[in-house]
Amino acid sequence: MSTGVTVSSMSTYAILGCGSVGHAVADELTDEEKDVLILDKDESRVEALRDQDLNAQVQDIADPDVVEAVADRDVLLILSSDVDANKEAVRAIRDSGGDQYVVVRASDPVSEDELVELGADVVINPSTVIADSALRSLESGELEYKARQLADILRNTTGKLAVLAHDNPDPDSIAAAVALQAIAAEFDVEADILYDGEIGHQENRAFVNTLGIDLHARDEAQPLGEYGALALVDYAETGGKDVDAEVDIYIDHDEPEEPIEAAFTDIRKNVSSTSTILTKYLQEFDLSPDETVATALLYGIRAETVDFKRDTTPADLTAAAYLHPFANHDTLEDVESPSMSPETLDVLAEAIQNREVQGSHLISNAGFVRDREALAQAAQQLLNLEGITTSAVFGIADDTITLAARSKDIRINIGNVLRDGFSDVGEAAGHSKQGSAEIPLGLFTGIETTESNRDTLLQLSEEAVRKKLFDAMGVESTSGSGSGATESGNGS
Repeated sequence: MSTGVTVSSMSTYAILGCGSVGHAVADELTDEEKDVLILDKDESRVEALRDQDLNAQVQDIADPDVVEAVADRDVLLILSSDVDANKEAVRAIRDSGGDQYVVVRASDPVSEDELVELGADVVINPSTVIADSALRSLESGELEYKARQLADILRNTTGKLAVLAHDNPDPDSIAAAVALQAIAAEFDVEADILYDGEIGHQENRAFVNTLGIDLHARDEAQPLGEYGALALVDYAETGGKDVDAEVDIYIDHDEPEEPIEAAFTDIRKNVSSTSTILTKYLQEFDLSPDETVATALLYGIRAETVDFKRDTTPADLTAAAYLHPFANHDTLEDVESPSMSPETLDVLAEAIQNREVQGSHLISNAGFVRDREALAQAAQQLLNLEGITTSAVFGIADDTITLAARSKDIRINIGNVLRDGFSDVGEAAGHSKQGSAEIPLGLFTGIETTESNRDTLLQLSEEAVRKKLFDAMGVESTSGSGSGATESGNGS
């Protein structure tokens, strides 16, 4: 019988060794009206089983004769607490050519390996099963407890809730904010989604515009302190800077560089997106997401995991599966395939031409740029090159050197790399997969930018940026300022 056949499709079972575990399994299968044979060497136990109208026989499962006793059975559940007897049963069955589906009980990792080598299809270690069950119960209970805390804060909120996404918000941050806004609405709390910076990436703009998400630039909204409550979502990348009000709610899948004090905090590093966390809260509150919320969350998860190809966890997958029937997949396709602006294409072309690669690390200068977000898109595109695990693209915009980096190398935290390299001369932020830095141009050159000295400034800054960045990555740059960078036609 092929081990690919599922237990539920098989019709006859034998339980070898009927202690407390075997008895519980026998009761369950019998309740499902399965044909169950029980074998145990304890005569009094067998007699008691027969008194319960169970099909039980006296049999030492360590005796080779057990093969004949179970010859007509499809599934064998060898569940004795005597692991040596279990091994003998598996050995006898496989040595005789028995092809039944065998589930067997182990006592520790060593016996697990031995039973697999003997031919068991599934090996169960009760201590592992209990631990897994305890962890699942803990996770479920913790979510229920956290949901009660969040509900209490929302019930006690007077006035609007401000939901602040991280600077230049990405889909995960925006989607998490949209979901929290929907949850707040269930408690009759109106929420504004705020952001600093820009929504520059074409996909992000398409995401917001297509779904009709209402976002407010923070500098155009009322001060944070005038809101009834403040929530930060997916905010670790920003690090909690410039939050000049008391934080009531903080939800993220990454630890911030500096601790963020909040009345309610939920940080889960065991998932890959904040959208996953908010999906779990929707489920815990028994709220069916509308099409906009579901589509936003599903896109947030897919964007953060690069369509489930990067650091995806089981929780991300189950959240995505839950959202799938609620989401608008035509909208998702439109969002994921936006047109690339001519400037972004120019920046990407410049970055490809000026790239320097050391091992699996790539650094490039895109020249003078108008759209800083184009640097992030170029870094993401260059990360797709064969053999590249970390990419960084920098350019000059408004007398500032702006750098965007992306990484899929689990050995480094690109956000920390940028902080190590540039926090002494500028501002750097990010996490394990992406980061950014801004450095005033004058700190490298001491020269005011003019139309006549742009090329000179670009050359002066390029070598310094490359060297600091490669040093922070722990690799040595082989090229100096003569890397071929010239002023591009994308920023004049």
